[in-house]
Amino acid sequence: MIRRRFPWLSYLVVVTGAVLTVVPFLDMVMTSFKGAGEAGSLPYQFLPKAFDLSNYRAAIDQLNLPVLFRNSVVATAVITGSVLVTSSLAGYALAKLRFPGRNLIFRLVLSTMMFPPFLFFIPHFLILVHWPLAGGNDLFGAGGAGLTVSIAALVMPFLVNGFGIFLMRQFMVSIPDEVLEAARIDGAGEFCVWWRIVVPQTTPVVLTLGLLTFVNAWNEYIWALLISTANPDVMTLPVGIQFLQDYVDPTRTMPILMAGLVLSVLPVLILFLLLQKYYIRGVMLSGLK
Repeated sequence: MIRRRFPWLSYLVVVTGAVLTVVPFLDMVMTSFKGAGEAGSLPYQFLPKAFDLSNYRAAIDQLNLPVLFRNSVVATAVITGSVLVTSSLAGYALAKLRFPGRNLIFRLVLSTMMFPPFLFFIPHFLILVHWPLAGGNDLFGAGGAGLTVSIAALVMPFLVNGFGIFLMRQFMVSIPDEVLEAARIDGAGEFCVWWRIVVPQTTPVVLTLGLLTFVNAWNEYIWALLISTANPDVMTLPVGIQFLQDYVDPTRTMPILMAGLVLSVLPVLILFLLLQKYYIRGVMLSGLK
């Protein structure tokens, strides 16, 4: 009723939300171009006096960007690929296969979504420290650092995602069983049915899950910080950006820090712009709120 009588109110809410979302991002970008002393000057200036690209050069030099970027790309790609494969296979099994304990397994998967991820960081770290025959460990997982000094430690806790399994399962339930039975009658195995029939129909949801997983993996900070303390060589971009706060010139700390954040956000922003139509379609099809 209110929406019909006051249609402008809906537009006002949308515009207000857009402004609150976009302005901080634009402020970050504008600050990254400011010169020495501009970021903390009063009265506050939104636009820089001159667009100074030296902040980006300083951020790249300070960050050792190629190494940090490589670590972030490798970890994010492995996590995203693993989550997509495991979520799709597990979702298919829970949605379309009949076996004892299926509902119990699905409830256990749902229960993993009730706990914050950092609750499992200490158990994960202890498992990786005592990983047998890795990082100087013996067969019983003692004597060395295990997998905590390798880039594998960045990805192992995130290779399977309960939310991804839930999302894929909920969408696959809507696929007609008759189509799958027809393929089985024609001699197709379960893997063939999954790959040739189910996966093509779930493309929008797969891309949506891939985008969400990519963003979470790229921005992961707490676990990456924990692992990088054991081995700085596996440090990722979000962790490395914190060291920009120690820049030798305090009048340029904030602009250089903002430049580092812009460099970190760019891959996520570009990917989202490329996949936004698939993301919106996947949200609509999966019923994600």
